[in-house]
Amino acid sequence: MALVARVRDAIERHRLAAPGDTVVVGVSGGPDSLCLLHVLSGRSPELSLNLHVAHLNHQMRGKDADADAAFVAELASDWGLSATIESADVPALARIHKLAPEEAARRARYAFLARVAGQIGARTIAVAHNADDQTETVIMHWLRGSGLAGLRGMLPATPMKDLKLEIGDWRLESTPPVSNLQSLTLIRPLLSIPRADIEAYCARHNLEPRFDRSNLDTTYFRNRLRHELIPYLETYNVNIREVVRRLASVVGADYELLREQNEMTWRQVVRTETDHAVTFELADWRALPLAMRRSTLREAIHRLRHALRNINFVHVENAVEILADGETGAQATLPQGLMLTIGYDTFTVADEDFRVLPDLPLLLTERSVPVVLPGRTRLPESVWALEAKVSPRATVVDENLTSATGWEAQLDATSVGSSPVLRPRRPGDRFCPLGMGGQSKRVNEFMINEKIPVAWRDHIPLLVNGDGQILWVCGWRPDERARVTEGTQRVVWLRYAQ
Repeated sequence: MALVARVRDAIERHRLAAPGDTVVVGVSGGPDSLCLLHVLSGRSPELSLNLHVAHLNHQMRGKDADADAAFVAELASDWGLSATIESADVPALARIHKLAPEEAARRARYAFLARVAGQIGARTIAVAHNADDQTETVIMHWLRGSGLAGLRGMLPATPMKDLKLEIGDWRLESTPPVSNLQSLTLIRPLLSIPRADIEAYCARHNLEPRFDRSNLDTTYFRNRLRHELIPYLETYNVNIREVVRRLASVVGADYELLREQNEMTWRQVVRTETDHAVTFELADWRALPLAMRRSTLREAIHRLRHALRNINFVHVENAVEILADGETGAQATLPQGLMLTIGYDTFTVADEDFRVLPDLPLLLTERSVPVVLPGRTRLPESVWALEAKVSPRATVVDENLTSATGWEAQLDATSVGSSPVLRPRRPGDRFCPLGMGGQSKRVNEFMINEKIPVAWRDHIPLLVNGDGQILWVCGWRPDERARVTEGTQRVVWLRYAQ
């Protein structure tokens, strides 16, 4: 099948564009982009696309780069196509954003193409990645330890928002920021066409592409693959390029199936999700197959760090192991400042400084809250309240109920006094935990021994009487001196409720 027919077939099969669409075509001046532009610009009339040429001079190759820009501008004029030709100091952008030159160029190029599309009202951007680029990409991802998403390689069509680029505010000189990523699609009509066929097409149609000498520089990782590794692999299998591309196709289909399963599983195991944190049901997540446990963790990282291109396997595997048998408060470090924290019956993936608090009666204030006795005391910024009533000692039937159980307690009314308060812990706080024979213990030490998560400790309510004596570390243990005894005349009944 002729190259033009193959490109037309790819466009129709993958629904890359429809007749009458306005398409921004990224043109570097090399054989791939020159071939793409030639095929799309009327050589296949049934495509009937409105094309706009876009070229960005990266200022990385001196006069050669300037000559490339002039070549593309003249070509667009000769072919009667509108064009936007601009330049960006990519080396400077790489220094400012602390990126490798190749990554800085990639971000700058896509930001430029997206902005041009927004200016002319286009929703599609065409680039000239070919079949050999696909082979190189898959091998590169494999060498870097990618999962299934990376082994798919490039796709014929990709929403720009899925490219994991932080280009929403990426500035090129004094140009405005990119704001239309959500509506743009990047298409690759040449993705199934080998480089040799493209070069033969250019020769057949007397096209004279520009030559980029940097493509020979094997200090660049991709160039080493192209000029050294892949030719070496061909000595083992002459069809290695096609084998790798078939692998990408198979993995891509498997990945789509896994994605569908992952989306269903996500809804089953995620309790809450915001822009800053994802909280999972711990027991439900632990019951998942290993593949789903890994996949849901990767998805949480991706949703919280959209621009992260590579999620390290070691990070995910370490988190899986900690979650398998980790206790409340255990943590796992994740990429780009994310932290996984295990709660009582949930775990949360969030920023390191995100306050992970459970749905418990916690005190979200530093001030003391007077307790209504008897009555109902609402906790600030909470759906929880402390209910209190007072009754004669004779109403206590079961002596086992005279100590605190979870978020309920029965205490000696004389010890509680008439003006108790709820407050958070303070430096130097001490109490005598029930069951320790009146032995005094620092509250901070008690919380550590009880494995109360660090993020919760400043919010555990302490019930304190008017003399400053801690009566109850709420939810955990009352003070020995406040317990109900044979000499107790009245009992304060306390219970947290919503």
